[in-house]
Amino acid sequence: MAADAEEVAQEAVLKAFSGLARFRGESKFSTWLLQITYNEARMKLRKARSHLYESLDNQQQSEEGDAWPKDYADWRPIPSELLEQSEVRQAVQNAINALSPNYREVLVLRDVQQLSMKETTTILGISEAAVKTRLHRARLQLRDSLAPGIDGYGIKGHPYRKVRPW
Repeated sequence: MAADAEEVAQEAVLKAFSGLARFRGESKFSTWLLQITYNEARMKLRKARSHLYESLDNQQQSEEGDAWPKDYADWRPIPSELLEQSEVRQAVQNAINALSPNYREVLVLRDVQQLSMKETTTILGISEAAVKTRLHRARLQLRDSLAPGIDGYGIKGHPYRKVRPW
């Protein structure tokens, strides 16, 4: 895995260096380089999964001449995972519903509907600072209701074990 990442990074740097004349400066150089790296990683994954795109007509045959298919992954969802996803979704929905209306509407507009800050301030008729404050408080309350005992710096009573709140 680390070797694949190194290989992708090396290929991206080589492609960027060889294509430096094509850099138009419409965005930052780092953005351009990241896009090249992202594309290289996607190509690497695509090549690694090339066996998934092989024709079913080229099936292997047993000694008796009977065709037998290759092993393909079962793409059906695992029932326990579906149940877990459903439980998590319900827990998040309950936690959102438990927020006060002021916090809930900001959280829904920004994080669920992914509206911009300007759109949110226009809809709610409040300042950008108020939106940021309410959103931050809503996220903290959501975290506290979904993960009790976590205070943003780690397990309560252990401030040296930093846990990022996002």
